[in-house]
Amino acid sequence: MDIEAVHTHEVASGDRSPTAPPSVDAMVDATPADRDRVVDLIRGLSIGVVVLWHWTLSVTDWSGGSLSMPNPIGEASGLWLLTWIFQVMPLFFVVGGFSNLAGWTSMLERRAVDPGRDRRPGRSFVWSRAKRLGLPAGAMLGTWVLLDVAIRLVRPGTPSVFSWGIVVFVPLWFLGVYGIVTSLVPLTARLHATAPTTTLTGMIAIIALADTVRFGAGVHAAGYVTTAGVWLFAHQLGYWWRDGTLDSAGRDSHVALTVLGMVGLVVTTNTGIYPRSTVAVEGEWLSNMFPTTAPIACLAVFQLGLVFLVRPAANRWLARSRRAWRTVVTVNAVAMTVFCWHMTAL
Repeated sequence: MDIEAVHTHEVASGDRSPTAPPSVDAMVDATPADRDRVVDLIRGLSIGVVVLWHWTLSVTDWSGGSLSMPNPIGEASGLWLLTWIFQVMPLFFVVGGFSNLAGWTSMLERRAVDPGRDRRPGRSFVWSRAKRLGLPAGAMLGTWVLLDVAIRLVRPGTPSVFSWGIVVFVPLWFLGVYGIVTSLVPLTARLHATAPTTTLTGMIAIIALADTVRFGAGVHAAGYVTTAGVWLFAHQLGYWWRDGTLDSAGRDSHVALTVLGMVGLVVTTNTGIYPRSTVAVEGEWLSNMFPTTAPIACLAVFQLGLVFLVRPAANRWLARSRRAWRTVVTVNAVAMTVFCWHMTAL
């Protein structure tokens, strides 16, 4: 289940499509013994961290007729270091890659058994993912548009929410990027199957080249190429998790992965080009998040390494504790709704 897959039956029971979603307890009971529960844990934690971060570590302010959310990270010395742990969006793309490859592989396996079932699996896969993203996001956007129009009909001259409260739509940029990355799964999964190392290396090269053009030659538009490259790279790392490559690499490799990501973060954020904070900070001339920069790719590697170091113990705990696993299933069932509406609630 990705960010868009909050249909409760997918949390623990794969691709089954029952007529009515089962209860949380039924999903818990149906969880396969070999399920990698850490994927679900990270997904739920990621959404929770984003919501709590916005609710507690952003100073929501009304000034000049509009809402703003300056981040206080830059006001306290060394607080930027927290963002290397709690900026979890790269890790979310990693587990999205894991889940999307699982879904794509399952669709291809079903088609192999019954070739007449789906003659265009790529289109079917992308459409199913697009619906899961589009329906809840569209509901949120549509509700705001209707409310905005109604208020301005009742009180002519009232400013549009798009002028005073654009911050309520912050989740949509992320969903848009994630949707684009997901739409490329048929291509990126094929590249991974045929040339996994070359594909990942090529993405790293694109990120480095695009940022060089952006900051070296002053071509600002190159930042959007880096943005695409970074999120595709993080998503592609999830394929390496899903196909077992990272599992078979062993603990020493997981330590090396963590160190590599950390070194990348330290080096890139001390070049004088990139800020140290991986979230936007008021007063900084640049945000690492958008247009996304190379340090975010390093952050994805660093966080993935950390996850693999704690993953064996975390999986054992989630398998042993019904209460913990039930909480994870419950959170994932409402994650998309919470994500779409948390800025409105704030």
